Amino acid sequence: MSAPSMTPSKAGRPRHSPPPAGPPAPAGRDRLAKSVRRNLTAHGFLIGAVLCFAFFSWYPMVREFLLAFQKTESGQTTWVGLDNLITVVNDPAFWQAWRNTLLFTALALVFGFAVPFAVALVINEFHHGQGYLRLLVYLPVMLPPVASVLLFKYLYDPGYGLLNELLRLLHLPEQQWLQDPDLAMLSVVIASTWMNMGGAALIYLAALQSIPGELYEAAELDGAGILRKIWHVTIPQTRLILSLMLLMQIIATMQVFVEPFLLTGGAGPEGSTTTVVHLIYQYAFNFNNYGAAAALGLLLLVLLAGFSAAYVKLSRAEDE
Repeated sequence: MSAPSMTPSKAGRPRHSPPPAGPPAPAGRDRLAKSVRRNLTAHGFLIGAVLCFAFFSWYPMVREFLLAFQKTESGQTTWVGLDNLITVVNDPAFWQAWRNTLLFTALALVFGFAVPFAVALVINEFHHGQGYLRLLVYLPVMLPPVASVLLFKYLYDPGYGLLNELLRLLHLPEQQWLQDPDLAMLSVVIASTWMNMGGAALIYLAALQSIPGELYEAAELDGAGILRKIWHVTIPQTRLILSLMLLMQIIATMQVFVEPFLLTGGAGPEGSTTTVVHLIYQYAFNFNNYGAAAALGLLLLVLLAGFSAAYVKLSRAEDE
């Protein structure tokens, strides 16, 4: 019996082990880096939007809050507490501006809130040509405000204006539309309604077209007429949209400035079209009193913040 071979086998040869690997990279850090690289463009646009919003919206609000309690004289700024607010409240134009603003808001709700809804109801009844009607209704919104105001200044002109020409044809007394204190605000509201109703009408139209047709068919089987269908079907089905648009209308009309400023010069005859925002403009640029302007703007901001909070609450209720 032969002895076993002592030749070293291939398996017995020494091997060179690889160098030990370093600690593994954290998985969370890799995922974060991949996410950043994947969304780098989106993050860039988002950061730019936030910076623009901060510079043009947040900074002016903070600056206004500080100016409301400061006064600058001869280049020196001092803290004056509530003096600016007291100055504004004691100004007789303060209460007149608030009365005019509330009057404009009330008239705008009668015309600017009801008229677009009525226009949307009429357009919704047309089965053909709705696209042209939507364009026709929205066209005034696309016009520059200055062009629209110049058009209405021509219509309201007491000498050759179209409205007075129609009154003469009907043998009715002519009116001083923008020169009469009793008609100036109403004239401004009519112009504002025509200029801004297109967007609201399209929103109402979209809400109306989302109402199931079966509800109207059931109402017709019950013998409901047009008015009853609107009251019992249309309004309940668009209640949230109507509430949101009502709050938005209040917020927008209480900040009115462009229409009275361009039509009547801002103040109007006997101050009949002086609004709160126009009074802020006068304090800042006519009287050079930025502290009083900021204090009045702060009061308006607090009031509109309440309406904005109600708007946000209703928006969440609609989403739910």
